[in-house]
Amino acid sequence: MGAAGSKLEKALGDQFPEGERYFGLENFGNTCYCNSVLQALYFCVPFREQLLEYYSNYKNGADAEENLLICLADLFTQISSQKKKTGVIAPKRFVQRLKKQNELFRSYMHQDAHEFLNILLNELVDILEKEAPTAKNEAETSPPEKVANGPKNPQANGVQKEPLVTWVHKNFQGILTNETRCLRCETVTARDETFFDLSLDIEQNSSITSCLKNFSSTETLNAEDKFFCDKCCSLQEAQKRMKIKKPPHILVIHLKRFKYIEQLGRYKKLSYRVVFPLELKLSNTVEDADSEYSLFAVVVHVGSGPNHGHYVSLVKSHNHWLFFDDENVEMIDESAVQTFFGSAQEYSSNTDHGYILFYESLGANKNS
Repeated sequence: MGAAGSKLEKALGDQFPEGERYFGLENFGNTCYCNSVLQALYFCVPFREQLLEYYSNYKNGADAEENLLICLADLFTQISSQKKKTGVIAPKRFVQRLKKQNELFRSYMHQDAHEFLNILLNELVDILEKEAPTAKNEAETSPPEKVANGPKNPQANGVQKEPLVTWVHKNFQGILTNETRCLRCETVTARDETFFDLSLDIEQNSSITSCLKNFSSTETLNAEDKFFCDKCCSLQEAQKRMKIKKPPHILVIHLKRFKYIEQLGRYKKLSYRVVFPLELKLSNTVEDADSEYSLFAVVVHVGSGPNHGHYVSLVKSHNHWLFFDDENVEMIDESAVQTFFGSAQEYSSNTDHGYILFYESLGANKNS
């Protein structure tokens, strides 16, 4: 990496961002799924800053047991405090902890980067929620409006209706609303659900915008799929659709490139060309106010099938695009991002396809 690192430093020259570090991550046999996601999260700056802040406070506190959150915070702290600007770090402690905790990641099989991201974010939330037993007590003693993370009107016994909102939630969590309208009485039933990422079905020669439109398109429930309407007290035909009620600060979009094919009895990788823009307007929100986002990371799946292949990531940092492939880090041109959209033909020699997209909100809702 020495040569590659100095090459990157030469390429950036005096444009090398003050205080920034670009480090490759060593691969332990099959851990590219993990490395590619960790790079995307490291360059998710609000998440990185809050994790580092959490760790500095944690280190001053009691010595608790080691967990995935501490291993991740330790890794990010190691990277950010390196004397050199570029190099390679071995995320050994993090990977060992991951495997120790999760049987799924113990084998040398090809793992799914999206599954890893999901497990990681949920695990971080679990750890933070376990560490915050005081939130319940505060709900009893302080006036309702003071409880930042609690419900607006705590129940009499101080039991929280709403879960704690951690800094992981503040970055990644959005709210979807599932609206079902009975076609007989026109009553709309809305059910909210939270998400850390949106998994989108994809089609050949499409775009993120069209995939999002399909995600929010109206579906008619009839025949065996009729909806039980509480007002009519019977099964009725209905229309159902998903809308984004509260867009997240960091929007993570997972393209469903691995599809189970009944006839084959196995998963197949869809190499479809799906255009993802550098700037994205989310228009299928409840308020119908466009939320604007900017792309800052892409986890790319390289390979023709679901059970083998490789993951790399593209990251935007201080207006430069970088390509991370395990130990290697190099600069790429912004125009190179479009080579990862996918293939317009079924069989193509290009097998590098965007799989998980990370967008950051440009809105004024940054601190909300």
